[in-house]
Amino acid sequence: MESPTLLPAHAAFLGGRHFATVATLDEDGAPRQTVVWYAHLDDGRVLINSRHPRRWCSNLIRDGRVALAITENPYRWLGLTGTVDEVIDDVERARDDIVGLARRYSEDGSVDPETEAAFRSQPRVTFLIRISGVHDHLEG
Repeated sequence: MESPTLLPAHAAFLGGRHFATVATLDEDGAPRQTVVWYAHLDDGRVLINSRHPRRWCSNLIRDGRVALAITENPYRWLGLTGTVDEVIDDVERARDDIVGLARRYSEDGSVDPETEAAFRSQPRVTFLIRISGVHDHLEG
């Protein structure tokens, strides 16, 4: 599946330090949402990471369909739909990914040693999401 072309304004917005609400489907079809850190990758995919096992994480492993709402404020946000393109269950790589996200979301690009040690002790999994739809709400 080919990703839609993101406009420069979309890519710039995704490069900001916003939070993403991730929507997945439980086994019974009920929606589930959670708020996560994310990174927009150079290849157009979106990276998210979870401690394993969490329900939303298990949902994505079972059914890779996902919707994300990346918000700056309630009136300026970007909606993305897509599917999990790759599940990275190599624990060390997934731990590197969460530490990288922690650096991205910190004010000064650093992670305190206790937080990093905690992340590096957790079972983690990374999801790379291929974007299939863009819903632009950036004009407010």
